[in-house]
Amino acid sequence: MSKAIYTAEAHVTGGRADGHGKTSDGELEVDLRLPTEMGGQGDGTNPEELFAVGYAACFEGALGAVARREKLEVGDVAIDSKVSLHAGPERTFILSVELDVTLPSVEGDAAVELVRDAHKVCPYSNATRGNIDVTLTANGAPV
Repeated sequence: MSKAIYTAEAHVTGGRADGHGKTSDGELEVDLRLPTEMGGQGDGTNPEELFAVGYAACFEGALGAVARREKLEVGDVAIDSKVSLHAGPERTFILSVELDVTLPSVEGDAAVELVRDAHKVCPYSNATRGNIDVTLTANGAPV
C-alpha cells in the first residue's frame, strides 16, 4: 500500500448506545446514542449518521476531482445521503447507502456519467464496493 496522504484519529468510549467520540485534533466531539427507532433516547448522534455525512462529503470531493480532470463546471453540488441499518443473516448487521446527487450545472447523461465516474474514485465507494448496496441518482436519474 502507498504512503498515507492523511490519517484521521479518533477515540471512542462507551460505544453506540451511550458513548462519546472525539477526534485527536479536537475539531469533532460527539455524544453517541441509540436513535429512537432502535429504542434509544436519540439525544446524540450515531454511526449511521456520521457515515452518511462522511460518505456524502467524500463523494462531493470525488465529484470535484473528476470534474476538474474533465474541465467541467459542476456548480453548487448538493448530496442527500441515507445510510440504513438492516438485520443480516446469522444475527449480523448490514448497511445500505443512497446518494441523491444534484448537479445544477450539469444536465442529463453528462450528470449520470459524472456521478458514475466519481463513484469509481471516491474512497468511501471503493471501501464499500461489493460489500453493501449503494444506490446513486444524478439530478433524479438512476446511475
